[in-house]
Order: sequence, then C-alpha cells, then structure tokens
Amino acid sequence: MFDFLEQYDLLGAFWVTVKLAVLSGIGALVWGTVLAGMRVSPVPLMRAFGTAYVNLVRNTPLTIIILFTSLGLSQTLGIHLGAENDFDTKNFRLAVLGLGAYTAAFVCEALRSGINTVPLGQAEAARALGLTFSQVLSHIILPQAFRSVVAPLTNVLIALIKNTTVAAAIGVAEAALVMKEMIENEAQLLLISMVIAVGFIILTLPTGLVFGRVSKRVAVKR
Repeated sequence: MFDFLEQYDLLGAFWVTVKLAVLSGIGALVWGTVLAGMRVSPVPLMRAFGTAYVNLVRNTPLTIIILFTSLGLSQTLGIHLGAENDFDTKNFRLAVLGLGAYTAAFVCEALRSGINTVPLGQAEAARALGLTFSQVLSHIILPQAFRSVVAPLTNVLIALIKNTTVAAAIGVAEAALVMKEMIENEAQLLLISMVIAVGFIILTLPTGLVFGRVSKRVAVKR
C-alpha cells in the first residue's frame, strides 16, 4: 500500500522543511527581538517604525510576502540571494527571508508582552544607577521577558513549522511541494494526506512537549 512512497524523497522534503523552520526561526528571533526593543524605545521614530512594521506584516498574508521576496526582490529589483541560475538555493534563501520577516512580527509581540510583565520599578532603579536604555533592556528586561514567554514563542515556532508549506509557492522542494507532486501522480489522496500530516505531527508535537517543559523550568517566579 505504501510502495509508491519509495518513488519520492519524503525524508529529503521534510529535511528541507526542518532547515526552513530552523533558519527562519533564528532570523525571526533576532529581528523580532530588535523590533520589540523598538516598540518600547523612548525614541518616537523607532517606536513608530516598530509599530508600523508589526501592524503591516501581521495583517499581510504570508503567501503575499513569500511571493514578494521572489517576484519583488529577485525578479523586479534584481536582488539574488545566491547564483542567479541556482534556482533551488536562491528560492530557499528567499523563502527563509520571507518566513523570518513574517514570523518576526509575532516574536516581537510575544516578547513585548513579556517585557510588560517585568516590574517597572526594576527599570527605574537601573536607570537611577546610570544604565542606558540599551543596557537596561539587554541586562535586566529581556532576560526576564524571554523566560516568561517561552510558551508563546513555542506556539510561534510551531506555527512557523506549519507555515513552511507556503514556500512551495516559489518552488522550494519542501513537504508541501512533494505532496502536491504525489497527489498529481498517484490516486491515493487520503493516504498521501495522512502521511504528510503524520510527518508534521512528528515535527511539531515533540517541539511543543520539550519547550513546554522548558517553560515550566525557567518561568520567572513573581
């Protein structure tokens, strides 16, 4: 019943999914942290930029963002993240860029909620000791904020893993693209869907369980 699966590189496709999730997740965490700092910055221009970015990106469909990285950056503006004739590598990097830029908005909001849980008196005491805003943020606020939002960030990561399927829109050979090819070639729609669904469950369920335990261990005691 599963013999036809041998014709397709399912493991390779899910490995591409994992790489997409990991690389774009790292990028989203870095950029989302910067955006969160902007959202709480005392500089009005930075606050305005952070707010505008988050509101714009969160309300834009991910498919549009992924297509923009391919059609807008690559084809229209000529920004190639790799050799122009290396279709697979170029589109993979563009997908990482799009997924990271999109997910960063959700990371930012999760972190901002964590920042709001840190007592204001701690920041005021640090400023009274002569620390700058960036020092207060990096040494006092963000460490506590990260500990309090492990669970929300886990949900963002799980959503990112599932969102990698959108990368198929620009030809990245991840699980969704292979699934589309299998459905077109095989008369096994239900079976194929179940196999792909089980693959994503294997990726997401352990992630939720592991980070759920981490969240309980590092939670800030108030």
